[in-house]
Amino acid sequence: MWNGLHGIILPAVIANIAPGNEKNTYLGLLTSIGLVIAVIIQPLSGALSDRWASRWGRRRPWITFGTLFDFVFLAVIGWAGGLTWIFIGYLGLQLSSNIAHGPTQGLMPDIVPQEQLAQASGLKIFIDMGSAAAAVIVTGILLGSKAEYSGLVMALIIGIMLVSAAITIFGSSEQSSTRVDRGGPWKEMLDSFHIDFRTHPAYWWLIGQRFVFLLGVYGIQAFAQNYLRDVLNVTDPPRDTGILLGIVTIALIVFAAAGGWLINRWGMRRVLILASVVTAIGSVLLWFGRTQGTLLLFGSILGAGVGLFLTANWTLANKLAPPDEAGKYLGLTNLATAGAGVVARAAGALWDLFNNAAPGSWHGYMTLFCSAGVFALISIALIGMIEPSPTKMSIPS
Repeated sequence: MWNGLHGIILPAVIANIAPGNEKNTYLGLLTSIGLVIAVIIQPLSGALSDRWASRWGRRRPWITFGTLFDFVFLAVIGWAGGLTWIFIGYLGLQLSSNIAHGPTQGLMPDIVPQEQLAQASGLKIFIDMGSAAAAVIVTGILLGSKAEYSGLVMALIIGIMLVSAAITIFGSSEQSSTRVDRGGPWKEMLDSFHIDFRTHPAYWWLIGQRFVFLLGVYGIQAFAQNYLRDVLNVTDPPRDTGILLGIVTIALIVFAAAGGWLINRWGMRRVLILASVVTAIGSVLLWFGRTQGTLLLFGSILGAGVGLFLTANWTLANKLAPPDEAGKYLGLTNLATAGAGVVARAAGALWDLFNNAAPGSWHGYMTLFCSAGVFALISIALIGMIEPSPTKMSIPS
């Protein structure tokens, strides 16, 4: 859903509505506002699910509720038409989706034994990114060069989500849960954002490193289609963007799957450093890609680095999260994930400013790719703050 919307559907739809030289601004404004909702709602819903009482468990009722409303807002985006309805549908979707997503994050530490979390994290990324690769390729092919088949694509997304949500809801071996009363709903809401910084400082450095690393990556994902449309003048930007992002994601899948194995043999520190360096190289090289072939080659380098990072970072998050508050803490990783998306997408106005300052030079896109490389390298400096002692950079016990 999100890879299809952010990478393919919304850039194509908004490019047909917004003024041509301001499409990055409009796209960035819409998606950054929506991601602010995600930053707030996902950790809140995760924390509330930590203490939820239900015969169906503490996670699945929230997943069911949020997913049902996902279908409503996807329909609004796909069939209502017009920028106002796209705005309403997108913001509503961010609300409902993250009501479900926060509790979903807590399922893995609830069910998977600690000693299997590295392998499980690699498998999770593999499944996530496998569907992401399919999403961008299929939506890019089906959408049409002018987004004329957006309703068809939304119907396909709804159908796939219905099946996959049913698998999670009915297939997870979650036990019934007992409510933990902590003083009423308002106190629970405040408690959901209460974090003891002194007890878990490493977790906050992990969130900081994730934010810095993803800042440039999300910028590339957000504006890749407009780069292909403006700089390479491709005839079908959604299709070509889908192919590019699909190749990036396939490389990500391969190296995410290998990430758990590499972590157990090389240690967390080496894998995180390698991931950052490879990502920086791939990001900068993308600016020099002027043909579809070179873009696919350089994009695969970027995907390899991101795949290694996601597995290593998520494994470390699962290890550092307190077991009795896993939903809250893993939901808080969305401060980095969605927060990076907010900042990266809000920068669309800046890229338009640079592009329009010297028409035809595309300084905005050049800055986009180069800054992504710089952010990836900066994230290396934060690794030592997560694990102060180099001897402890293997997976913490």
